[in-house]
Amino acid sequence: MELSLKIGSRTLKNPVGVASGTFGYGEEYAELCDLEQIGAIYTKAISLEPRRGNPTPRIVETPSGMLNAIGLANVGIDRFITEKLPYLEDLASKNTAIIPNVSGTTEEDYCEVIRRLEGIDTIWGYEINLSCPNVKHGALAFGTDPVMVESITSKMRKFTEKPLIIKLSPNVTDIAAIAKAAEQGGADAVSCINTLIGMVIDTKKKNIVLANKTGGLSGPAIRPVGVAACYKVSRAVSIPVIGIGGICNADDAVQYLLAGAKAFQIGTQNFVEPDIAGKVAADLESYMKANGFNSIAEMNAVLL
Repeated sequence: MELSLKIGSRTLKNPVGVASGTFGYGEEYAELCDLEQIGAIYTKAISLEPRRGNPTPRIVETPSGMLNAIGLANVGIDRFITEKLPYLEDLASKNTAIIPNVSGTTEEDYCEVIRRLEGIDTIWGYEINLSCPNVKHGALAFGTDPVMVESITSKMRKFTEKPLIIKLSPNVTDIAAIAKAAEQGGADAVSCINTLIGMVIDTKKKNIVLANKTGGLSGPAIRPVGVAACYKVSRAVSIPVIGIGGICNADDAVQYLLAGAKAFQIGTQNFVEPDIAGKVAADLESYMKANGFNSIAEMNAVLL
């Protein structure tokens, strides 16, 4: 049974990943699950400078999901290199891909983070969070404009030959057009989807719960949106698509693979079941055996 997949010049040992923002920097889950079962750890977002994030409250549960407005709080590139990467070196040596999620407010920020990480062997590749405001263009998020997506992707491409994965926002008119722009800019893969914009109002207090007013909706509620996005995007580009959104078990993951995703990331469910990634990896193999699939590629071909 073939579970490995190639992205750019490198290979993931299996399609199971844990999504950025739900798994810390990996070490936080070390006593809760077997990290070696995971094909890829997408780290908490890393920016050039440390970020404190948004004021609290910044998380609220919703039916079949949650809203978060963390604000990309993180330790910054310097502390990530000195404090977080040493633990991940051993894991990387055992063939679990370490993929920092990179954020920024200018094109230069993104490029500089990649430049600083590029010479470090522990780093397998990069996932780029373009759902960040571009301060040079009226705070418009990078990931909502195909022209900006192609431009920033092509600029980052000059700084690395490692896999470059562009994370797509669902808060756009045509997600396939954004994916094609990333491909044209030199991306090796796209991951979709990021969170949807949402709001919760406390009807008793008559105020908005999150201090930031809006937040990103994740969890089972968004799975149908993510599956549809993967189906559409995988037919618009020739590069691999990595599915994200509401995966709670192997059946959910299979939906993404049948829709055309080559790999997937488990997000919010990590908070509920810290060892969910290993369970999904085992159950996925069982599903494939029971249904006569020998590879992910065979699963991708079912709905063609």
